Amino acid sequence: MTIWVLAAMALGIAFGLACNVFIHDRATIDAVVANLNLLTTIFLRAIRMIIAPLVLATLVGGVGRIRDAATIGRIALAAMAWFVLASLAAVLVALVAAMLLTPGAGMHLTAAVTAASGAKQALTLAGFIEHLVPVSILDAMARNEILQIVVFSLVAGVALSRMGPGGDHLLALADSLAQLMLKMTGYVMWLAPVAVFAAVGGALAKQGVGLIARYAGYVGGFYLALAVMALLLLLAGWAILGRGPLARLMIAIRQPALIAFTTASSEAVYPSLLARLEDFGVPNRIAALVLPLGYSFNLVGSMCYCVFASLFVAQAYDIVLPPGALAEMLFLLFILSKGIAGVPRAGLLIVAAVMPYFQIPEAGLVLILGVDHFVDMGRTAMNAIANGLAAASVAKWEARLP
Repeated sequence: MTIWVLAAMALGIAFGLACNVFIHDRATIDAVVANLNLLTTIFLRAIRMIIAPLVLATLVGGVGRIRDAATIGRIALAAMAWFVLASLAAVLVALVAAMLLTPGAGMHLTAAVTAASGAKQALTLAGFIEHLVPVSILDAMARNEILQIVVFSLVAGVALSRMGPGGDHLLALADSLAQLMLKMTGYVMWLAPVAVFAAVGGALAKQGVGLIARYAGYVGGFYLALAVMALLLLLAGWAILGRGPLARLMIAIRQPALIAFTTASSEAVYPSLLARLEDFGVPNRIAALVLPLGYSFNLVGSMCYCVFASLFVAQAYDIVLPPGALAEMLFLLFILSKGIAGVPRAGLLIVAAVMPYFQIPEAGLVLILGVDHFVDMGRTAMNAIANGLAAASVAKWEARLP
């Protein structure tokens, strides 16, 4: 898939630049872009049909599993404290990076406003609170009302965690539904090369060669944000573990982190990461608890990506979010990132879920899709490193490390 996406991006660049250079009639350019947009629309609709059931399944399953940590209260509390603080740091780092670097500024893209998004009214506090509670979960899922799905999923997950063994079959059902949606996501992603070709070709046909510099700014800005986040995590690890143990930990988990970087899949490195942590000295009962929770609640690389990518697309379409809407977006991204699986392209689903709610054109999703693999590698490696640091830190707090 990576080779096909890269090839499609190269063909899209060549096709778009050729159209921009050799076709001087604006009407002809507009017709070419309109036909290309049809391909991207098909891909976007295929992505949207997966979002609601995936959010429902992953959040219900993730929250429902918290009961497994009840028997080790201090470990769970320490782990969740680390996860929350790390996620908040990731949100702030990505926000500051996007605001200072403004990678999407100056692109001045436009997209047609759909009837659904155009019908949305300005948010008020009372309207927002009322909107949180769904009339029906089926209605919320049919309309892809992500906030309402999140509220229902959180309540259902808490209730499931209190059911004890009687809720195991529901937890298994949620896991199966999540796996089904992720399997469907894999099928849909085979349309990605076509969507990438159409998106890149259409954008360059209209904007010309200057657009390439914007992609470089987006990728470079994101990796700068990841570098700052990595520095913060290492400083926290130094404060908790000490310099020597931190260095040994980084050496111990370097192979899982490299695998995560090359495969762009956090889940692919779970067994090796668990084994390396145990070799390092983290007790199995701590590592076996913290890592699965971390895979749902501690994906700080994905958290950075979701914030940075969402603001990049908003900037590309000259959308200025007022402070209230920006805070709401950050909160929604914070919640949605808790439970999403650490698999390739999972972050795209979160961004796709949030954009329509804030009237950010969904067509912007394919803008970041063309270079998504390159940023996915970095955010996935960051997820693996953050989870390894979390497990070792919790074990240190429990005074079980030498």
